[in-house]
Amino acid sequence: MSMFLDTAKIKVKAGNGGDGMVAFRREKYVPNGGPWGGDGGRGGNVVFVVDEGLRTLMDFRYNRHFKAQSGEKGMTKGMHGRGAEDLIVRVPQGTTVRDAETGKVITDLIEHGQEFIVAHGGRGGRGNIRFATPKNPAPEISENGEPGQERELQLELKILADVGLVGFPSVGKSTLLSVITSAKPKIGAYHFTTIVPNLGMVRTQSGESFAVADLPGLIEGASQGVGLGTQFLRHIERTRVILHIIDMSASEGRDPYEDYLAINKELESYNLRLMERPQIIVANKMDMPESKENLEEFKKKLAANYDEFEDLPAIFPISGLTKQGLAPLLDATAELLDKTPEFLLYDESEMEEEVYYGFDEEEKPFEISRDDDATWVLSGEKLIKLFNMTNFDRDESVMKFARQLRGMGVDEALRARGAKDGDLVRIGKFEFEFVD
Repeated sequence: MSMFLDTAKIKVKAGNGGDGMVAFRREKYVPNGGPWGGDGGRGGNVVFVVDEGLRTLMDFRYNRHFKAQSGEKGMTKGMHGRGAEDLIVRVPQGTTVRDAETGKVITDLIEHGQEFIVAHGGRGGRGNIRFATPKNPAPEISENGEPGQERELQLELKILADVGLVGFPSVGKSTLLSVITSAKPKIGAYHFTTIVPNLGMVRTQSGESFAVADLPGLIEGASQGVGLGTQFLRHIERTRVILHIIDMSASEGRDPYEDYLAINKELESYNLRLMERPQIIVANKMDMPESKENLEEFKKKLAANYDEFEDLPAIFPISGLTKQGLAPLLDATAELLDKTPEFLLYDESEMEEEVYYGFDEEEKPFEISRDDDATWVLSGEKLIKLFNMTNFDRDESVMKFARQLRGMGVDEALRARGAKDGDLVRIGKFEFEFVD
């Protein structure tokens, strides 16, 4: 079984904030005592960190749940609870993180050491020392910690390479990679010898260097799932230059020009923007009989299908087996890389907007619905957050929550919907009677 894994779906849960504490001073010379409960500590974030030593997402195959620690509860004497440490999750370079529910790109992690918080920990709840007022100098009110952010993520690895080798199976991509780099890909005289991407570093005679990725062979219909399908085409999205390898000997009985058209069609079908990348045509296996004649025919067909004002792709005849023609190819590739900018991988429509953790005034703070048993059901992000942070063990905290609901307009909204005195109202699993 291949140990290369380039997609994974995981769940992350940031730590909850610690609960605030209700406590009172008991000092001999303090006549009225006073509140002394401290705040809870912050919950830990879940942080992705790029580690250049990782090459696949295999670590996420069996470990799919990541949960950060919650903050400590507040303590007496006004002492705050300790904040939890962040949970560090290491990912390989080139990892794209998407929200599994919306499909939006959250972040693209490409630099070693780059960090990104994918789930924010909740803030600590306030202790009763925070609620003291002249009218109520000794409140029995505290808050529970804010729940940590929880989300499901889709991870997608797109390896970092400057140059991508594409072509039909058995056209010599792995052989070429093995002779221009120190990589040792599996090489065999059968289709799909390469079943995972291979990566190697090239150094030209002039001292230039760049990374090359050898991708599993494409066949006609790959973009519809034929063969290995589009399973590994994602890895070419980061490349800036494509080396299109063609078997000029036609040893498989196919026409080289038809191969060229078929592979470009698959690239275009997968992602139209792949055709923006400059291509160099590599006419391989020139040591074989009939290769020269096939190359001349290929050039004629190529020229016939290009407009006179369009620049024809450069063609470099080589032999990966005898290592002929490699130096000019590598020098031209390095030169093309120097003048080819990075391609924008995602446009704004694919990116998740910057997350705002406050409350949007335009967003409704609550929703009202009715259950089959005639119970009124309250929901909404702001309302649920207030509910979760309310300490229902303290009567004063419950009364404070009731005042907050009234201030949000819940009472009026329920009354307008037809709620009557004594009707049941439910928030989550908590039920109470509506008092008109």
